[in-house]
Amino acid sequence: MSIVQGVGSEERGAARRVRIDNRQVRVLAHPLRTRLLGALRVKGPATATTLAELLDTNTGATSYHLRQLAEVGLVVEEPDRGTGRQRWWRAAHDVTNWENTDFDDDPDARAAIEWIQAEQVRHFVEHAERWFAVREQWSPAWRDAFGMSDIFLTIPAARLEELKAELWSILERYRAEADPDTPGAEQVQIFLTTLPLLLGSKPPSRGTP
Repeated sequence: MSIVQGVGSEERGAARRVRIDNRQVRVLAHPLRTRLLGALRVKGPATATTLAELLDTNTGATSYHLRQLAEVGLVVEEPDRGTGRQRWWRAAHDVTNWENTDFDDDPDARAAIEWIQAEQVRHFVEHAERWFAVREQWSPAWRDAFGMSDIFLTIPAARLEELKAELWSILERYRAEADPDTPGAEQVQIFLTTLPLLLGSKPPSRGTP
């Protein structure tokens, strides 16, 4: 499982990754902290004041939660940009990785990662609804390029892992090759999800790859 956000053109092809640990996942499982980290990854370095305006909150809250993220190494300060009392922050990584079983031995961390995954689903639904509300404002070419699709497979777990890795490598290649200065280029977000087909009463296979 991964969360990826956009990075600046100077960082294309050199994504910084973190396999989050128990402490980091507990800190990250907070509505404003996930939004702060996402904003820094998409928009680049910013001050608490700028982030407060972007996320429609107050500077005190953004400052506090940025410090919490910094304590576990998810954001870092950029002292060279700071002037006076203005502190600049940037995301320490571009890609957040974990496996669903990483936190099986820690109930609090497991609850935190479950919250983060549920937040991803909520974000996707809200994102899709916002798109549906404005899609007629986009050109026919973009309306055709955007969209959702699904496919059904009967496949063992190990083979599914191979498929995910292959799809991810394709996405990363396109991401590394992307040039935001290309005429007509827009920021897009791609969601990659694999779920079981939960139909009927057939119990899931357990202990079988």
